[in-house]
Amino acid sequence: MSKAFIAAVIQDSIDCTGVAANQAASDLMEAIIKELKREGGFTLPSFGTFTVKKTKARKALNPRTGEPVKVKAGKTVRFKASPNLKKAV
Repeated sequence: MSKAFIAAVIQDSIDCTGVAANQAASDLMEAIIKELKREGGFTLPSFGTFTVKKTKARKALNPRTGEPVKVKAGKTVRFKASPNLKKAV
């Protein structure tokens, strides 16, 4: 799914211009990112839960050379689908 797809769905749903639909899609993405940063996660009922998880520093291998590489600690976003979504798919 892309931002353009979301904008097209919004445009068809509320019968607005492409510019307005694109702005609404951008605003939606920004709101999701802000909520993840502020709260560390959020739930869309009947869809699923997004959570921010911390990752530890670790050693990995460079696939091209096979050399060990240090990977810094960071954060990643995890998604857990709701039972309703699992049934629908």
